[in-house]
Amino acid sequence: MLFSGRRRKLGANPQTEAYTQSLQFYGQPPLENISLSEFETFAVERLKLLKTVENLGVSYLKTSEQYLRKLENELKNLNFPYRSDIDDRKSQNGPSETEKRRKDHISHFILRLAYCQTEDLRRWFIQQEVDLFRYRFNELDPKQKLEFLHRNNLQYDAISSKEKKELLDKLVNSSYAVSGITVENNDFYKVPFQDALDLVRTRKVYLKAGYAYIPHQDIVTIVLNDFRTRLSKALALTARSLPAVHSDKRLQPLLNHLSHAYVGQDYSIQKNVGKISLEQIDSLSGKSFPLCMRQLHQSLRENHHLRHGGRMQYGLFLKGIGLSLEQALQFWRSEFVKGKVDADKFDKAYAYGVRHMFGKEGKRADYTPYSCMKVILSNPPSQGDYHGCPFRHSEPELLKQKLQFYKVSPAGISQILELVKGMHYQLACQKYFELTHNVEDVSFSLSHPNQYFIESQKVLGGVKDIKRETDVQESSVARGSTTAREAEVANTSQHLTEVTDDLECYFRDA
Repeated sequence: MLFSGRRRKLGANPQTEAYTQSLQFYGQPPLENISLSEFETFAVERLKLLKTVENLGVSYLKTSEQYLRKLENELKNLNFPYRSDIDDRKSQNGPSETEKRRKDHISHFILRLAYCQTEDLRRWFIQQEVDLFRYRFNELDPKQKLEFLHRNNLQYDAISSKEKKELLDKLVNSSYAVSGITVENNDFYKVPFQDALDLVRTRKVYLKAGYAYIPHQDIVTIVLNDFRTRLSKALALTARSLPAVHSDKRLQPLLNHLSHAYVGQDYSIQKNVGKISLEQIDSLSGKSFPLCMRQLHQSLRENHHLRHGGRMQYGLFLKGIGLSLEQALQFWRSEFVKGKVDADKFDKAYAYGVRHMFGKEGKRADYTPYSCMKVILSNPPSQGDYHGCPFRHSEPELLKQKLQFYKVSPAGISQILELVKGMHYQLACQKYFELTHNVEDVSFSLSHPNQYFIESQKVLGGVKDIKRETDVQESSVARGSTTAREAEVANTSQHLTEVTDDLECYFRDA
């Protein structure tokens, strides 16, 4: 894969010179060839990183010790640059620092291609990249910050000790969170006031002769505004080039998948088939089903029918938690027969779709339960439908009524609605989990309805076999070789797209 763009002279060793710095504005696209396998591996791992940034940003104060520690651990685990004072000589285990910076650079531009396609995607991508940039910039020491500013044509110089003493009282009285004691240990930057309008508007800085005097802890505000502006413009330019990119048949499905990719555990592996009985479903729906599946189950019991979108979403979920093919056929037949569908019509119009879902018809593929992103971003419900994500697709007042019906506290409802307002739908569902299970600060990041079910059973102490099988599966995945993981990642997008589209054809109403 060749990244094209305006070339600049990099010298005898382009890679070494391009990745000598731990932080950059991503102004120059990568110019090397990479394999499709590496392309997708880099993209998926950066997507994991950005989703962690999003989750941490909502769960913790962005300057808190927990936030900084957890984000550093994620950067370290995914082999992205995380410390500005580490060089290649200190990277004895795993990839060198240059290789990490190369991965950081290339993966950023790959996700630009995937996330420039709509306004919502651009907004999400910019916010997470800005938060990640803030963390990295704050990790630089004062000298490195100044070097970064000059390297990127942000000619902001720290004032001298003499000038600092002369302006001591004014700096203390006009600068936010600065006292006379800390002024001596703080660097102040002299910045044209038009570059610091946010700080000027909130009266956090001292102004003199057209310049704002900014303490070092606030210079990040200026840099972030510049980074956000540059990235927003770059995404708009990237969007214009999409027709050319989409002409490559290898890239189009890959990029479309990345924009709402699921990067967690695969719940299609049926080690738990038969572990759930039909008699348990009603009870489990009230205790361990996420709100989307609880809504589908209730609608099925009340109306004795679900349209194809609901059957696909709910049927694959039930398969994922352990319902066997025989049980699934019995479950759907008994419910539909209670409505307007007799047994013969069910066998002719619907049974094939259930068998197909379990890989017994058609391509005989192991169809994958829908992830949260799949539920949120594809096939939105219309009138008469009950599928989709209640946090994404329900009106706020209707969602509030549902939560009240399920006995969520008023304070909890307010928290959930605030997350929904910020378009943090998965985090809203995670908060719903915490409130309905009486737990705080869960140790997982929710990204799949079947994950919700398994984590619920762990908390409640039910279905021990599912917990044990899941732990074995996760341990096995963790021990897998890098080559095996890369091969799996490379095939994920194409496989999911093909089997899901194929299943929809068989599961649609006549």
